[in-house]
Amino acid sequence: MDRQAWIAITLCIIGLIAWQVYMVQHPAPVPAKIAASPSPSATPAPAPAAAAPSATESVPPNESSPTPTPQSFVEQTTKLRNADLELLLTNRGGGIAEAVLPKHRGENDQPVKLNALRRMPIGAIVEKPAAPMLQEFSIVPGQGSVQFERALPNHVMLRKKFSLPAPPNEKDDYIAQMEIDFQNNGTAAYSNPGYFIALGSAAPIHHNDLPNYTRLTWCIDGKTKSTDVSWFTAQTYPFVGVEKRAAQEFFDEKITGAEWLGVSNQFFVTLITPLGTRATEAWAQRYEARKKDDGQPEYGIEGALGMPGFKVQPGQTAILQFQLYVGPKLYHRLAQLTHDEAEIMDFGLWKLVSEALLNMMNLLHGLLGNYAVAILVLTAIIKLVLWPLQTKANKSMRRMSALSPKMQELKEKYKDDPTKMNAEVMKMYKDYGINPVSGCLPMLIQIPIFFGLFTMLRQAVELRNASFLWVHDLSQPDTVAHLPGLGWPINILPLIMAGTSFWMTHITPKSGDATQQRVMMFMPLIFVVFCYNFAAALALYYTTQNLFTILQLYQNRNQPLPKLEKVNQPAKRKGKGR
Repeated sequence: MDRQAWIAITLCIIGLIAWQVYMVQHPAPVPAKIAASPSPSATPAPAPAAAAPSATESVPPNESSPTPTPQSFVEQTTKLRNADLELLLTNRGGGIAEAVLPKHRGENDQPVKLNALRRMPIGAIVEKPAAPMLQEFSIVPGQGSVQFERALPNHVMLRKKFSLPAPPNEKDDYIAQMEIDFQNNGTAAYSNPGYFIALGSAAPIHHNDLPNYTRLTWCIDGKTKSTDVSWFTAQTYPFVGVEKRAAQEFFDEKITGAEWLGVSNQFFVTLITPLGTRATEAWAQRYEARKKDDGQPEYGIEGALGMPGFKVQPGQTAILQFQLYVGPKLYHRLAQLTHDEAEIMDFGLWKLVSEALLNMMNLLHGLLGNYAVAILVLTAIIKLVLWPLQTKANKSMRRMSALSPKMQELKEKYKDDPTKMNAEVMKMYKDYGINPVSGCLPMLIQIPIFFGLFTMLRQAVELRNASFLWVHDLSQPDTVAHLPGLGWPINILPLIMAGTSFWMTHITPKSGDATQQRVMMFMPLIFVVFCYNFAAALALYYTTQNLFTILQLYQNRNQPLPKLEKVNQPAKRKGKGR
């Protein structure tokens, strides 16, 4: 690259940094609300702890709920629980008002709770999710299950049964089952034109959680599609700022045969799978979950899946079954399910690499008992596998470095003819048996590993609250302080990573290609910007890899200097007349 190109790159980097400073100091204005005027609802009274469902208990009327009801009634709740999941069920719509995960902790060191109490209960049947009519159900507790009942017009009885089935293993039991019965006791056929099942809501758990993971996702034949909270914001054309599309209040899309739908944040998901049939519509709305420290809103998403209509003849009962997964995005647990539920992880292009790295990390954790140590050992394994290739590349770079005087002579000789100079340089490489791109080969191989790890760590719930030295949570940046005035975080591991990267670049043998040298000098800065506000686990991996590479470079430097010998000697012509 010439001087002008480097000036352009430098200006772009300065522009990006200036833009980040501006955005921190001048946050975007709050867009107009898109949800239906939410207001806090009454909090259900706590139920006594018990292995079986507790008796129903009264709570204050749900007078200020954002979901209208045909008439006011006293909300009643009951609990259904196992060691990993506690469901608070409500007679308001006959669903799950809140799901508590006692083994997972949030920012305030309280158990993680999925679905906000003021939103639609998970599993509630609604006709119009944008304006749901949550009717009163009666609660019938059972042994290991809870049943809701409501009489519909024309002598139709609606029953909903929630249960926690025994899992195939003894841990990570986040599966619930919901069975819905429409029993026609009348004399005329009952026709249902179609209905929605509420997915509940999802919102960020941690203030550093990425908002693009707060989304509605559905799966059709093993392929996922999604929409996140940013979709609802007004969209503008880049650079010019002209509005392309106004802010949207609701997302509503007809779909064909979805296996499941779910609402999720970065690490947790509520996922409903219809059994025996498939969903036909995806619906969602954005709502303000809470205020950030700077007063800006933090958004959650509320969703519902549309189901096809059906008919029930007199004296018959239509039985509909649904499987619910309400818990963390544990890949190994989701992969045990039979409807492609593991696709909620959305590893994308690097799926195979991400899955392999995640499985290896969990295997090492099972042996070592610490995720930071598991990452260190995983890094060592990857480095040992690539060690011979890196050694070969280092030797090639040392040979290219030895060719630098000859290359300089060619540049002086053909300085007015770049085409001829490049041809002579390539001929020299061929004569001495040097591949000019061999030094970049280890880096190219590490690209899928790096991005596979990057993609995996974004949703590795296993790393939440895993500590290492001064790092309290490997799934978050290791922020120790903030710059006064700017508010920028000071993250130690990325800075150590940057130092080891520049150290590694400094001792790497210099090739004869000046452009390649500049690119290598520029790479550490790119990775620091890329990783600075990401999970500390990624910086830990990359720092450890740099240290292994530095060790290998010093070992290679102690080897004898390479001898430059031509490998393509011209064949001697036989003498005539012999």
